[in-house]
Amino acid sequence: MDSESRITVKDENGSEIGLDVLEETKVNGMYYLLATDAEENEDGECYVLKDVSKPEETEAVYEFVTDENELDYMFQIFKELMDGSDVTLSK
Repeated sequence: MDSESRITVKDENGSEIGLDVLEETKVNGMYYLLATDAEENEDGECYVLKDVSKPEETEAVYEFVTDENELDYMFQIFKELMDGSDVTLSK
């Protein structure tokens, strides 16, 4: 997946928001995305999302990772994957 990929997800209020996908990975059989709301060359928030779609669904369904342990673990993985890129991840 290239850095130009964009997805639309619903936030906790049910509003649709557009996010740019920075990276993706598969861990323990689950697909995860690292996405941001940042405009080009600006700071923004990063989000970790996971694919919760069922096998019969033709499109991926992503939800925000909210479990702190899972979020910390995935943040470290994405930090390593993004090492050497022009994106700086910080908590």
